[in-house]
Amino acid sequence: MNEHEWHRVPIGLDARRWVTREGCKSVLVVVHTVTSGQRLLDAIRLVESDLRIQVVFTMAPDVFGNGVQRFMDRLEGIALPWLQATRQQRFDLAIAASLGALHEVHAPLIVMPHGAGFNKLVPAPRDAARNTGARPAYGLDAQRLLHDGAVVPTAIVLPHESELERLGRSCPEALPVGVVVGDSSYDTLVASLPHRDDYRRALSVGENQKLVVVTSTWGTQSLFNRRFDVIARLVAELPRQEFRVVALLHPNTWFGHGVWQIRTWLADCLRQGLMVVPPGADWRGVLAAADWVVGDHGSATLYGAATGAPVMLAQYPHTTVDPASGFTHLAAIAPRVSPRRSLREQLIEAATEVGPGHYSRVTERITSAPGKFNENMHSLIYRLLKLRRPSIVPAARPAALPYLVK
Repeated sequence: MNEHEWHRVPIGLDARRWVTREGCKSVLVVVHTVTSGQRLLDAIRLVESDLRIQVVFTMAPDVFGNGVQRFMDRLEGIALPWLQATRQQRFDLAIAASLGALHEVHAPLIVMPHGAGFNKLVPAPRDAARNTGARPAYGLDAQRLLHDGAVVPTAIVLPHESELERLGRSCPEALPVGVVVGDSSYDTLVASLPHRDDYRRALSVGENQKLVVVTSTWGTQSLFNRRFDVIARLVAELPRQEFRVVALLHPNTWFGHGVWQIRTWLADCLRQGLMVVPPGADWRGVLAAADWVVGDHGSATLYGAATGAPVMLAQYPHTTVDPASGFTHLAAIAPRVSPRRSLREQLIEAATEVGPGHYSRVTERITSAPGKFNENMHSLIYRLLKLRRPSIVPAARPAALPYLVK
């Protein structure tokens, strides 16, 4: 079956079919989790007006795959079952933002990071004591980039030049396919900052109120798991007429425990005025609206520094974060949240320490190609598709307006 033929592929349990236009190139978007799916949208929108390209989606197996089917349903694109996408189809290009099972895909493959670079270390084996420095960063490790000794991706998208060196240390076989492209979320966040007032109105933040954004990654070392008291204290201690508090939880937290469970755990805080952004909303507009960011070692906390808002760390597990990552620069200057002092006093104190350029070293490590993701990713996609590039590259867009859990 070639690119000029009609493709007849069952979807789910029904008999719908998908077709390609004559001469169309096919691009498979491999969605492991809602987090990776959100990041992939930044890439595939770069080909959205090209009638030479047909985009289809598939849900890859992943322990945090809950919510992916609903995510793809909202897109209303063609969604192929994993077995058909990998065993019965060949594509001209595939794009993913996670690494599981990608050796099964039959196509040139672009792999993107789904966060702010590569900050977290591969977990240490339970049956062996290993030095933290000997563990590679998750996403740059040979265990996931190689299959049977061969490099799986055709191109590994990197946000920063320094990550080429890190990739060369952890998986030298993959170094030739590393490509410094930039960071789509950083560029979107910068494009969103002029619209800060719009995001604040969407979050019901009054003109005389300040917004505290609490960010949490997922897992046993996260703020949500280890320092939930910080969320409860913020809504209890900060006067509602002066402050609004919004929680920004990693989608894996929602889908690992279940949306209903997270809502019930947060029920008391919600009754006291906590606002919660659901996993399907665009979190970048929330950060653009923030007056403070209180977080842990997750990517959202690091992106928060790019807004210029004061950043405080409520949870920071040193043994989990790669010392060579950009997050270490933030950890070196961000104050820690004390359980023994007034949170209002701590927020005000943190704000007095932040002036122009305070986070310049931090933001310089997020991307070495600021504002260039669209241009560089556009070039990479069309090169691998072997298509002539359109003369106009879409500009970075502001984030969509956020909405809240109801």
